[in-house]
Amino acid sequence: MRGPPKTKEEKHMSRLLVNPDYPIIVHSHLAWNWVWQRPQQFLSRLSIRHPILFVEGPVPDPAIEKARYEIREVPEFPNVIVLRMAMPGAKWFDGSWVDDERRRLVKEVLAGPLGSRFEDPVQWFYDPMAVTAFAGKMNERCIVYDCMDQLSQFRGAPKELVNRERELLRVADVVFAGGPKIEVEKRKQNANTHFYGCGVDIEHFGRAQDETIDLPPEMAQFPRPIYGFFGVVDERMDYELLRRLADDNAGGSVVLVGPWTKVDPSEFPKRANLHFLGGRDYKDLPRYAAAFDVCLVPFALNEATEYVNPTKVLEYMATGRPVVTTPIEDVVLQFSEALEIGWSHEEFCAHCKRAADDPDRDKIVRSLHLAAKSTWDAVVKSLERDIELFLTSAKPMRVMAG
Repeated sequence: MRGPPKTKEEKHMSRLLVNPDYPIIVHSHLAWNWVWQRPQQFLSRLSIRHPILFVEGPVPDPAIEKARYEIREVPEFPNVIVLRMAMPGAKWFDGSWVDDERRRLVKEVLAGPLGSRFEDPVQWFYDPMAVTAFAGKMNERCIVYDCMDQLSQFRGAPKELVNRERELLRVADVVFAGGPKIEVEKRKQNANTHFYGCGVDIEHFGRAQDETIDLPPEMAQFPRPIYGFFGVVDERMDYELLRRLADDNAGGSVVLVGPWTKVDPSEFPKRANLHFLGGRDYKDLPRYAAAFDVCLVPFALNEATEYVNPTKVLEYMATGRPVVTTPIEDVVLQFSEALEIGWSHEEFCAHCKRAADDPDRDKIVRSLHLAAKSTWDAVVKSLERDIELFLTSAKPMRVMAG
């Protein structure tokens, strides 16, 4: 005999159990093709099983009068579709209008051929500003918030960001925190918060240990020792420390590899041996690291770094180079036994000089061991399990009412 007709909630659960390869719609303040970091590391791996629609936050364009979008495939990851939106500059500060338009554009895209691939999605947020436009409005089965930074403390953050993040934490079904300190903070607002710090692509950055690796030609012109950094250059950087480092390493070089944002390069400290190279492709970073004698985390202790848990620390560790950092709280908490901590500018410079002259082999071994235990693959496997635990519980029924 056939049982009674299934309720909407029972049908939803049946679809999940039959097809666990749920689609994911991502709302990100970071562009897919910018610096390759946590969002791309997670989602490129998740795309092996899950279709990914990566929706970049809208940007203002004074040259247009109507909102518009473009979509593109990512050749390296055929299960990833990137959607980019532009809003008329004249309407940019009308928050309600922008919310309505960004939702309208996404729904317009999903009304076409892509729609069948993204039914009953998991909505995955990096951008709290997207919560008003999308949370509860896409027939989602789950809302995930991957909180990689305390964005409200970054330069140029919208005033509304605090309220929107509070709302996102209220409605999120699963929250991932990018550092131990930020986990404590977010757990106060959402009990289903899990700490997943940075991972590392061991094989990729481990290439820096190969003595036969091809060094970038531009690095050959710099005298050694080379104190090196790769990553985003922004308000988190301690620019006075960089000046001090360059002066202290007058016979060598200080080299920063990475794009700059929200800072004026004309205001960077000027020294003949201090070099800001700009952005380089992720695939080439091991070649640059291979030319470093010391890897740097020269961050200031300010509002923007209060909760930061830099991805680059494990990447540096995997290169087999000594690492010197300022006392960033989460870095000290997790990795103090494997790197050198400069509690003052003088101590930072002294650590760099000593590490270049006589690297601490025991700390390098510990670094390699910690990196080997912290692969992106392992992190993604664990966080995916947290999502599936939620989806197979009774809790998803709350979402279906939308």
